[in-house]
Amino acid sequence: MAEFRVGVIGLGGRGMGHIHGILTERDDTVVTAVCDTYEDRCAKAAAYCKEKKNWDVATTTDYRALIERDDVDAVMIFSAWENHIPAAIYAMNCGKQTATEVGGAYSLEDCWSLVETYERTRIHCMMLENCCYDRNEMMVMRMVREGVFGKIVHCEGGYQHDLREEISFGEENRHYRLRNYKNRNCENYPTHELGPIAKILNINRGNRMLSLSSMASGAFGLNDYAEKNEKVNPELRTYRFNQGDIVKTNIKCAGGELITLTLDTTLPRNYSRNFTVRGTNGYFSENCDGIFLEGKGSEWDHSFYGNIPEYRKDWEHPVWRKFEEEGVKGGHGGMDWLVFDAYFEALKNGENPPIDTFDTASWMAITPLSEASIQQGGAPLEIPDFTRGMWTHRPESDLNHGFYTLDR
Repeated sequence: MAEFRVGVIGLGGRGMGHIHGILTERDDTVVTAVCDTYEDRCAKAAAYCKEKKNWDVATTTDYRALIERDDVDAVMIFSAWENHIPAAIYAMNCGKQTATEVGGAYSLEDCWSLVETYERTRIHCMMLENCCYDRNEMMVMRMVREGVFGKIVHCEGGYQHDLREEISFGEENRHYRLRNYKNRNCENYPTHELGPIAKILNINRGNRMLSLSSMASGAFGLNDYAEKNEKVNPELRTYRFNQGDIVKTNIKCAGGELITLTLDTTLPRNYSRNFTVRGTNGYFSENCDGIFLEGKGSEWDHSFYGNIPEYRKDWEHPVWRKFEEEGVKGGHGGMDWLVFDAYFEALKNGENPPIDTFDTASWMAITPLSEASIQQGGAPLEIPDFTRGMWTHRPESDLNHGFYTLDR
């Protein structure tokens, strides 16, 4: 019998993907209600749940109505970015367990409101940052914590994904990215790869992000794409997009580490998160698919390219060792399934999630801060301490102790 009655807000590609690939495949969840701005999406989701699981799923276009339902225990938010925090706050205030998909905030005030809601309700909002549970990220996290790379000095990553088609056909596909790229210029998707980097650096648990500086290139890629593709709305060929093609953000941490994030979504390229961790004893590089350790090669030796499989025997994270043995499932190579496992495990155990409200708020805050920094010519800006000083002495009860923990 399912333990959690889930209400789903947002039924675009991400929401429907989670219903198809995870929520109707688990034995501990039942979807009782769905919500989207568009009624046809609601009907499609309900019909799928009926056909697949014989669930009678309620539908609504008002997320508040979904949250208020007595047959919803957990609210999962997969809607447009601008709805994440308002929906999460409403759910927390209604006493519902809450999780949200990734994306940046629109103001620091929204981030503080999220934290203050947790402080009042004691209900966390977990960001479902799936990259924290990718195979390489988890192995590297284990290696870092066991000192393999020495003192960590620099971490790098980003969202490097050619989204020109998705953005350019935003009106036809009813996708929120188009309006964001028209109106904003910021690091709009920071948690790929800030999430796993923050966990590796123990952010909000003995370390914290102090300040950032962001710079953006001009916006040329979407205009060029529209010019080359006759099916794209011709108005986009000359539209003055605000979002720069490349955004670089540098973040200074209390422990002396530097984080570099890159947003790169409107130029032709391969997919990469460029996950890189550098320490005094070596480094991991996603783009080289390799690990370089001191004493195992010279500066001219590239034989370490592609050597990650050699390290899995000794350093595979237990989560992934078990996942491989039982059979990988779920989207994005399995990390979607694992982040849902982590969320529901925390609910079952009655403890804080591995990605808590302080994490969610501090990661989302990078977006409005980067926007302000870019507007000020790359000026360094202070990153708020959403833990109100607790980052130096988080009590053991604040941490997650489950199998899917990211805290140890």
